[in-house]
Amino acid sequence: MSSPKKVYLAASGDLRLSANQLCWPEQDKMEKALISALAKMGVEVIRAHIYNEDEKHGFISSQKEGLQVFSQLDPSIPIIVAESVWQYTNHVFPGLLNHQGPILTVANWSGTWPGLVGMLNLNASLTKAGKAFSTLWSVDFTDDWFLKNLNTWLKTGKIKHKTDHVHPLSSIKKIKASDRALGKKLAGELRSKKAIMGIFDEGCMGMYNAIVPDEFLFPLGIFKERLSQSALYYETTQIPDKEAKKVLDWMVRKGMKFHYGKDEKKDLTKDQVLTQCKMYIAAVRMADRFGCSMIGIQYQQGLKDVLPASDLVEGMLNNADRPPVCSVNGKEILFDGKPVVHFNEVDECAALDGLLDNRVMSALGEPAETTLHDVRWGDFDESGTTDKFVWVFQISGAAPPAHFVDGWKGSQGFRQSPMYFPYGGSTLMGVCKPGPIIWSRTFVEKGKLCMDLGRATVIALPEKETKRRLSLCADNWPIVHAVFPNISRDQFMARHKANHIQVAYASSEKKADQAVAVKAAMAEALGFNVCICGDY
Repeated sequence: MSSPKKVYLAASGDLRLSANQLCWPEQDKMEKALISALAKMGVEVIRAHIYNEDEKHGFISSQKEGLQVFSQLDPSIPIIVAESVWQYTNHVFPGLLNHQGPILTVANWSGTWPGLVGMLNLNASLTKAGKAFSTLWSVDFTDDWFLKNLNTWLKTGKIKHKTDHVHPLSSIKKIKASDRALGKKLAGELRSKKAIMGIFDEGCMGMYNAIVPDEFLFPLGIFKERLSQSALYYETTQIPDKEAKKVLDWMVRKGMKFHYGKDEKKDLTKDQVLTQCKMYIAAVRMADRFGCSMIGIQYQQGLKDVLPASDLVEGMLNNADRPPVCSVNGKEILFDGKPVVHFNEVDECAALDGLLDNRVMSALGEPAETTLHDVRWGDFDESGTTDKFVWVFQISGAAPPAHFVDGWKGSQGFRQSPMYFPYGGSTLMGVCKPGPIIWSRTFVEKGKLCMDLGRATVIALPEKETKRRLSLCADNWPIVHAVFPNISRDQFMARHKANHIQVAYASSEKKADQAVAVKAAMAEALGFNVCICGDY
């Protein structure tokens, strides 16, 4: 096809007005740079929706608005969805499904709000739906790699990225027979004994990619227990103050430091944390009552209007060493010495990753803690400690203290952003310790459950470099400095089918290799299409 003379530009935003207003300047800056690049190629950019003078931003801020916008577009004209912020995919997803022209998703290479996370979620949702699209990213939209690929998309409607780091499990001969046998055994146990996935409201923030159809789970022996966040709210209100105080005192004795202030609207307060402690107790008891092997709390919507954020709760749940929670009758400690596997933002794909991590690592005698993170951003190390590209992974909730340098003593509690959480609540912040990790991502493609997984290494960086990275991302969230073996930045971005990545630590590189092998074999035995990424 010949290069188009004009393209549409759309921007999906948050559902929360405060977020859209605060993040708009970054989006505006990004759009101007992108429009300049297109103008030099002789392409006119037509904004698919106007800047809202009353709301002071130019994002599509609801699914309703998105449907109205797309109903007025010529479906044959190519469209670019440009993202420099976290966005709700469902704002543009329905319109894109019916769009006939080429689709390009673009993000700025920045950890600030961040657009990379939002774009990856949109990409994964389009992949699950089987909708063709292309994708690009850039620091300032002037580099040769970006411009060359943008020009290719304009001419052909498609971009093909290099993904030769991806190896189907069937092509790998190095996996030991004993590791394959253990994986198959664990798969058989799951199928025969079954597992319940507890979901506190499904479909967080329009993340279509994070919903696994029930019929995909049945053959695995997994069944959903659909719970309501309103039930969690009620249970939280029924926990006595003295029980909450015991949980908080336990964390303080372990060495966690909370950064308190006096202004409820902008500071973290002790009352907020005590309410989180009540939510923690309620969540553990509900997981036990319903027989859940894993639970996920939506929290971004609904609960934010009545409770502090669930971040601290989620991190405690995923830690084996955590405040004990007794049954209501006081006769039993629930999940004693074990994590209660929690998947942040009810990401059901992450739930599967987390459950398999828990089963595999426990079977190998390895640490059972696991968590998802956002693929937030990455950069080369300015301190010169390494010449490798170092990724920043972060998640507001779910990260266990066992993953941090100094564990609970290295854990800090800061207030969640008022932009997102009017009732505050503590994060569970720490710098993740150096060591070998296994990573994975379950996703849905072509009507099948798929899993990419592999090895990575968390490295230690100087405090100054860590602070630089935190200042460019979220300085009140935990941070991972991750290096992938023989997977470039652009290879990873081109292949990864989610805004999230699941990680678990191994005690040695040898154990990490074994964990990858056993988990891959388990997933394959359960019917996943499995690929190992990078060196094995």
